[in-house]
Amino acid sequence: MHPRASEFAERAAAEHDLEVAPTEFPEGTKTAADAADAIGCATAQIASSIVVQLDSSTPDRGTAASPADEDLVVAVTSGANRVDLAAVADRFDAADAAMADADRVREIVGWSIGGVPPICHDADLPVVLDPTLREFDVVWAAAGTPTAVWPVDPERLVAISGATVVDLTE
Repeated sequence: MHPRASEFAERAAAEHDLEVAPTEFPEGTKTAADAADAIGCATAQIASSIVVQLDSSTPDRGTAASPADEDLVVAVTSGANRVDLAAVADRFDAADAAMADADRVREIVGWSIGGVPPICHDADLPVVLDPTLREFDVVWAAAGTPTAVWPVDPERLVAISGATVVDLTE
């Protein structure tokens, strides 16, 4: 198993008392459609964790020169949907929102883009979850690398991530 997938499984056990057995796909699961094809599930069952950076000029969110950790949000969306950045900004009273910089994601969240799980982040970040994911008994989320995923009941995911279920998709 890839060391980052093993690290994720260890952290999930330690932080959430959750037994995770990541499934790895050497060909990768870089897109929701790729992941769904590899797993054999619907694209809508893929729980994609997108790290969003809120406009850092928003009060109490740092400055452009020194952004705060609090200006990041993890949006977990169904693979069938796209995150609506304007809706995320509105939800968090920010002037604007954009996809977070890859280096910043790795530094603050602790995982690389493409492998960001919905839990086990290095920083305590707000998590929002697409209600579409609740339509399934099982959804599949990244397990620390772009080649590893793990299955989880969406209600359990809401509970362990502390997610707010809100539609922030296009």
